[in-house]
Amino acid sequence: MPSMPPQREGRLGFGWGWAAWARTQKAGELRPWVPVGAGATATGSGGMRCSLRVCVVLGSLALLFLTSLFFSFSLRGAGLPYLEPSGWEESRRVKLVPSYAGSHRTAPAESTQQKTCACARCVGDPGVSDWFDENYDPDISPVWTRDNIQLPSDVYYWWVMLQPQFKPHNIKQVLQRLFQVIPGRSPYGSWDPARCLRCAVVGNSGNLRGASYGSLIDDHNFIMRINLAPTVGYEEDAGSRTTHHFMYPESAKNLAANVSFVLVPFKTLDLLWITSALSTGQIRFTYAPVKQFLRVDKDKVQIFNPAFFKYIHDRWTRHHGRYPSTGMLVLFFALHVCDEVNVFGFGADGRGNWHHYWEQNRYSGEFRKTGVHDADYEAQIIDKLAKAGKIAVFPGK
Repeated sequence: MPSMPPQREGRLGFGWGWAAWARTQKAGELRPWVPVGAGATATGSGGMRCSLRVCVVLGSLALLFLTSLFFSFSLRGAGLPYLEPSGWEESRRVKLVPSYAGSHRTAPAESTQQKTCACARCVGDPGVSDWFDENYDPDISPVWTRDNIQLPSDVYYWWVMLQPQFKPHNIKQVLQRLFQVIPGRSPYGSWDPARCLRCAVVGNSGNLRGASYGSLIDDHNFIMRINLAPTVGYEEDAGSRTTHHFMYPESAKNLAANVSFVLVPFKTLDLLWITSALSTGQIRFTYAPVKQFLRVDKDKVQIFNPAFFKYIHDRWTRHHGRYPSTGMLVLFFALHVCDEVNVFGFGADGRGNWHHYWEQNRYSGEFRKTGVHDADYEAQIIDKLAKAGKIAVFPGK
């Protein structure tokens, strides 16, 4: 029977020829097939015959592997100056931190020596407290303005449910009408290393009574008060000056011309009310009677930003209570516009009673933890801010 022509197995590039297989069967041995004309020679009685093409391919692969191995070793070991910029070794050892687009950050996070203000203690200085730096957002504005008139959808739906209304209003149109009456811009600038803007946040706690903080409070640049907060007759303990008064419609009162009225809105009706109270006087009732007209300086009216409201609720009070108390809102307002923040009139008095400094409350402590605010948790946040060196708390008596 004539011998069959040699064949290959295409998958590997070499195979077993039938003729060669027959010969090796006679010889009692198994040898790889060598194509005719390849010039292969035997390397011994039982040696392997190798295709010249296979040898060339295997040699090329081996050379390529050795070259790659050498190049990889060079990159990892000695280092190539044109591939690695100066300082690369150091940058691989540090944790990268995000940069802020806003102008509050005046120094890199790793430079803790450069201060953001000229005060002895600066709110904006990074690197003092990891907890504070992780939660503090210097770019969010506490004031609702023409520039941030559009609320994110999650903020809007959260805010409108604080005090739900049956009749919806187009929030953008309401604000546009309001900003025809008031400036609609923020009067606060960015951090200035040459500035020391000292702020007193004055709460209404009974611990102010007999504390004699009056002159100390009046010595600040900004003095922020909340809701009723009378000063006449309480000058020695609570001070006589006010630069910012935070109120909602149901607690609003007339203010001196040099005082900024900061409205804390809980619903779109509050925005309609302030527009009305500064112009036509049409609105006299929300869920309670409100002032028909309000005597304040229109150029100093500011609107508390609901996005800032939710930011405090999410990052700082962590959803304890339905929403933060007005005192917490004012405290964090100050932490975002002031260089140094000092806190007066927060918490219980020395006997553990929770009441206002201008009145006796026989139900003292009833509002410490309700479905609306969690005063105990808020007290923990204030204590943590003080320990972080971001505020100073004056405990009173």
